[in-house]
Amino acid sequence: MCNIDNEIFNIRSIQIRELAPVQVVTPFQDATMGPFPAFGLSMITIEDENNNIGEAPVYSSYTNILEACLLPHLLYSQNLSYSQLYSRLYWSIRNEGFRGPASALLGQVDMALHDLATRRLGVPLHKYMGADRNEVKVYGSGGGTNYTYEELEKEIAYFTAAGVDCYKMKVGKDFGMNMTEDIKRVKFVRSLLGKNIRLAVDANQIWSCKQALRFIDKTAGENLAWLEEPTHSASFDQIEALCKQTPLKIAFGESERTARVFPTLVNIGVAHLQPVPGHLAGVKEWMAVRDLAAKHQVDFSSGGYSLFTASLMTTASEQCEVEYLYSIMSGLETYFNVKPAWGNGKFTLPELPGFPVRINWNHCEDTGQLVKTRVWNKKNVREYKPVVSL
Repeated sequence: MCNIDNEIFNIRSIQIRELAPVQVVTPFQDATMGPFPAFGLSMITIEDENNNIGEAPVYSSYTNILEACLLPHLLYSQNLSYSQLYSRLYWSIRNEGFRGPASALLGQVDMALHDLATRRLGVPLHKYMGADRNEVKVYGSGGGTNYTYEELEKEIAYFTAAGVDCYKMKVGKDFGMNMTEDIKRVKFVRSLLGKNIRLAVDANQIWSCKQALRFIDKTAGENLAWLEEPTHSASFDQIEALCKQTPLKIAFGESERTARVFPTLVNIGVAHLQPVPGHLAGVKEWMAVRDLAAKHQVDFSSGGYSLFTASLMTTASEQCEVEYLYSIMSGLETYFNVKPAWGNGKFTLPELPGFPVRINWNHCEDTGQLVKTRVWNKKNVREYKPVVSL
């Protein structure tokens, strides 16, 4: 079981490295964003006084919050236990808010600290967290609203050949204004999947409760597994109204930045929780949502950077799944020289200390794929000095 609370982190440096965007398999669009012809990756690396490192994906655009709130504590909090250090980091972002980018950035730093702790112990992160297996179930994700029917067919063929038993597609075409085409596309995808592969749909918050109910009615014969983010994620009244009027499982959680929102989601009827590890304020927050889902017997899955998420998901029950957005994620995987094996509808994790991935940084630098680096240490970061009011 994870015992990180007593680990000591004396941090010497932090750096963020940005890798060049990689062309996606199929330019990707959903109801409210895109199209994305390429997708990039930035990584945070935290190094301690003994040259041990921990890495995790990071949103590099949040460096102002990193510099103002987190770096002074990371670099100057010597000989503190993790629980003490995390408390300082957590409360440093209070005035930035716990439901926005500061919370997500803290979570990404926390993932890197977990990676550092387990690398220096020589233990795979999933084993450190109590997992008794190294495999996790995967569901296929894609089906952009901009896909042609031929592109839908090609992607589904890829996922079915890889052994998935669930596929999720996007709906809300033309910013939610073309439901007739959404319904047609859902029926087409169902015809390709057959009866034995589950089909889920994701509206990326574009509809009202009334519109979502109309879509549910029109696709009632397609046996949908769940409807994801059909309404605005902050409209709890709309979410509750929808959940009360349909037996179809409604999924939310990707947009949340704190675990404290999830009990409310369960209370208003959400039957599928979807926290993203790099969106919440830390690994323990993700674990809290995992445990909440188990307690209330609601479905649980996680997306984000799939290869990292897979490590955490091995600690959930075996039916819980990692989302694999193949069109985007497969391109980014070219940066990794070690990663989980993908096949038979699951990821299989290597016995590797920390997260089950490694980036070949020397190769990235030699080939010009490393496009930006920023480094922070005590030479360029001032110690945190609390303001004392007289």
